[in-house]
Amino acid sequence: MPTTTKTTITFQQLGLSALILKALKENGFEAPFPIQEAAIPLLLKGVDVIGQAHTGTGKTAAFALPILTKIKIRRNGPIQALILVPTRELALQVTKEINKFAKYTGIRTVAIYGGQSIVLQYNQLRRGIQIVVATPGRLIDHVKQDSIQLDEVKFVVLDEADRMLDMGFIDDIKSILFYVSEDRQTCLFSATMPPEIMRVAQEYMHDAKEVMLNQEELSLDTIEQSYLVVPEREKFKHLCNFIKKRDKKQTIVFAATKQRTQRLANELKQEGFKAITIHGDLSQRERDNAMYRFKKGTDDILVATDIAARGIDVPAVGHVINYDVPIEPLMYFHRIGRTARAGGTGKAISLVSQDRVDDFGRILRKTEQPIRRLNEEMGITVPTTQKRPYDRYQPRPSYSHNSGHRSRGDYGGNRNMRSYREQRGDNRSSRYGRDNRGSRYGRERARSYS
Repeated sequence: MPTTTKTTITFQQLGLSALILKALKENGFEAPFPIQEAAIPLLLKGVDVIGQAHTGTGKTAAFALPILTKIKIRRNGPIQALILVPTRELALQVTKEINKFAKYTGIRTVAIYGGQSIVLQYNQLRRGIQIVVATPGRLIDHVKQDSIQLDEVKFVVLDEADRMLDMGFIDDIKSILFYVSEDRQTCLFSATMPPEIMRVAQEYMHDAKEVMLNQEELSLDTIEQSYLVVPEREKFKHLCNFIKKRDKKQTIVFAATKQRTQRLANELKQEGFKAITIHGDLSQRERDNAMYRFKKGTDDILVATDIAARGIDVPAVGHVINYDVPIEPLMYFHRIGRTARAGGTGKAISLVSQDRVDDFGRILRKTEQPIRRLNEEMGITVPTTQKRPYDRYQPRPSYSHNSGHRSRGDYGGNRNMRSYREQRGDNRSSRYGRDNRGSRYGRERARSYS
């Protein structure tokens, strides 16, 4: 039976070490979140755990705190814990969180991911590391070069397993687990539990206990959610109005495609806002600079795609605005989870064009919390129509691949299909070709641009 819980105990009662408790207190952690209260005792006992939790629910601490408590520091000793994550952003975020908790323990953690010098990573590994947080592709590179040995790893974490499945990492994960001793403790965290994830759990985990947040906890009830049905051509005007009225500055605006994010950021800047974008066509240096400026507050509006925003953790984010409604309801919850981090509060606003009302209706049916409709209180009436309205950002279809005609801002090819792939989360990179996607190296290189 899945375990659910209400928070009624303290971190001291969970059996964590005094040094970790000191770091938790210093960082303002007063009481465990539900996923932590349920998972930590099981992991401390050595039980394999399958956890279902959305971003922003405290799942990193749920697996990191037991690992830090159980690790034994040995001079120049082997790697004892391996945490696999889907993206470099998440690798950096998880490493940063672990370092907060490990401040007084002497335990060292390193992030291993594509896009960074493998020689630099090799030099970091030689200094004695107890925990490795890695993307699967780059980790396999190190294993093949014998710069990482996994045979003495005692703890394995598969974080955001559903996302790794979506990105084609499952075969890589299976290859990595082959190098790890079977005498290990494994935990898997995922927002959803598709059949393939459950098959991996059954094959590579031993008598795993399930820890599931109940429906109330999945509802993200610390976020004030609202939506406005509005013609596509008027969305930008209302976006600007919402931004002007916000009570907290840091805002993430989600758009469906790379092209839309760039154009939207440019137009926001023309209106006098401090906006910056993050999407798959940016280099790693550009993405790092964008995140630095956003976290620092130099630019307080981040316009992002779903893929590029994966792993973003900025506690100061007070607003999430969905300029485009996501196709999948689950992606809606991933998006709005970027606000109200670690028990805070936030606001999420969705601009729903007439042709996306049905899509947003699926989101309304999924959430346990009411999402306030703003049309009545704002006096905005929108006629129901099945016709797709004019959209100055929406990619228009290419009617011929050989005509030589390109839609405004297009780069040729079937733009509609590319935009659909991006919106549903298919992170393919045409610059390396379809054939390269068939290999692990091709997938890793393609992902380095997303």
